[in-house]
Amino acid sequence: MSSQEQKTNAAEKSEIESCVSEASGALVNTETISDIKTTGPEISPTPSSEDTGTWDSSVSSPQGTGKNAGNGDQGYDQDDDGGTNLPDTEDSDNFVRSVEGEVLEQQGVQSLLPRHHHVSGIHETVEEQGVENPFYHQLLEEGDTVDDQEERTEVQEEPGEERSEQCETEEHSSLDEWMALETSPLPRPRWNVLNALRDRQLGSSARFVYEACGARVFVQRFSLQYTLEGHAGSLNTVHFNQRGTLLASGSDDLKVILWDWLRQQQVLNFSSGHKNDVLSAKFLPNCGDTLLAMCGRDGQVRVAQLSAMPGTRMTKRLVKHGGPSHSLALEPDSPFRFLTSGEDADVFSIDLRQASPASKVVVTRDDNKKVGLYTVFVHPANVYQFAVGGKDQFVRIYDQRKIDPNVNNGILKKFCPHHLLNCDFPTYITSLMYSYDGTELLASYSDEDIYIFNSSESDGAQYAKRYKGHRNNTTVKGVNFYGPRSEFVMSGSDCGHIFIWEKSSCQIVQFVEADEGGTINCIDPHPSLPVLASSGLDHQVKIWAPIGEPSMNLTELKRVIKNNKMKRDNFSLVRTSLFDNHLLWFLMSRLTQANYQRNWRGIRIEVGGEEFGDSSSSSSDEES
Repeated sequence: MSSQEQKTNAAEKSEIESCVSEASGALVNTETISDIKTTGPEISPTPSSEDTGTWDSSVSSPQGTGKNAGNGDQGYDQDDDGGTNLPDTEDSDNFVRSVEGEVLEQQGVQSLLPRHHHVSGIHETVEEQGVENPFYHQLLEEGDTVDDQEERTEVQEEPGEERSEQCETEEHSSLDEWMALETSPLPRPRWNVLNALRDRQLGSSARFVYEACGARVFVQRFSLQYTLEGHAGSLNTVHFNQRGTLLASGSDDLKVILWDWLRQQQVLNFSSGHKNDVLSAKFLPNCGDTLLAMCGRDGQVRVAQLSAMPGTRMTKRLVKHGGPSHSLALEPDSPFRFLTSGEDADVFSIDLRQASPASKVVVTRDDNKKVGLYTVFVHPANVYQFAVGGKDQFVRIYDQRKIDPNVNNGILKKFCPHHLLNCDFPTYITSLMYSYDGTELLASYSDEDIYIFNSSESDGAQYAKRYKGHRNNTTVKGVNFYGPRSEFVMSGSDCGHIFIWEKSSCQIVQFVEADEGGTINCIDPHPSLPVLASSGLDHQVKIWAPIGEPSMNLTELKRVIKNNKMKRDNFSLVRTSLFDNHLLWFLMSRLTQANYQRNWRGIRIEVGGEEFGDSSSSSSDEES
């Protein structure tokens, strides 16, 4: 080795010895920690599920003998004789002092405590500073003895409760954000009740009731007035006649009842002639309330002659779909014509003046695949146009004058929320309808939200409004406008509540519990009064009207919305894994419907069997 190299090594050695001399205390303490490390396991940098913070410390220390050693925390290594390598408890104070003072300061770790602070004050200091001490968990266990187990458990439970409250606050915050998306604050009421009453008394306004029906102040006061009992099965449809004096209801018990709803009396009770659930029953307009159109789960479309003499056959089959028929679409002001749709994808036009009243208008297809239908509705200002929805995510509009199966499958235009165009799970439309003037089209999606499309926009346009909070999963639910100018949107929900949104702001303005069975199938507004009729899985028709005080419980509303969203999200996770999406949707929807109808199946068949013979149930009569 050359003399130059020897001089260089000597200089480096001298510099190192100088550094060692200055930091000798730190090196000694470091060696002490290293020795302790060999006597116990290293603390895991990731806490257990029961711990309340996150520790990234690499300091190794023995742990206490409390309950937490076997409750998700790292325990002690077992010796061959079954004992543990636990240090003596008399050394714990020395260890705590060394960690609190010299070790933390000389290793460059900033302690959150004074050098000789007592261990019992650790938790309070951390709370006051609002900072997680990375050594808090270790120090607490080192200072504890076997007699302090209960105290330590209480100390650890407090941060757990705080984290639970924080998580709950975050959930409420995220729910508020989700509800606030695409909504705007409620505008000032456009209708003032005092001014309207004054104008009515002075004779300057003859539209008091008309305007009151569309006023938010009355919608916020809707409350249950009474129930109409007479059915022995779940109700699927309610419908007011043109004047609003009668109400028709159809049920799983195969009966149709006409009600004088104001006097709470039955006017007529008859068997529908259907072999399975009655899904829709509507008065034809401008016929003197003598004709009632019906369709059902057996696929039949029937008409009832309400003025028939007692003992004569009241109902007649007009056509039969290849699957259940859920919906009828009345043609405005026509006592003879209406449309009907079915799960066989067919749309029939019915003209009671013809010898063969039913004619097929269109078969709904997506490319070469048929699309089963749940709903159909006629444009109120253009009777040639109608909209359908069913077992996919598209709202389709047809014009009877322009249907060419070879051009876009006869479709005039179709709409769909853009985020549902390529969704991972199957979604479908259970109900749709036009607004009072036909400019807007309302559609309710299964396990999704309710949307409004502008019917005058071009093919494929995005939705204009979105309404959240309810849940539509278990049955084929209806959706409806309320108000003379369609000022509100209303729907039933799986949670057994009726939701009413203000159309312009998308805010929920009324929310009432309406069904103990858990699902609302149908809501129909009175044609001229602030009155609603609803039906669901229980057996009563419910009549709703305004009362003196607002009836919405905002606290309960938030809880119900949270539960509805949680169930919908969980259901989405289930149906997008393990199984084929369409098969899983089919099985779950059928099982859910069967579960709700199971308790009434025997009753329905028994009642239907008794009434069926009184309504010409033989095949020869039905065909006539």
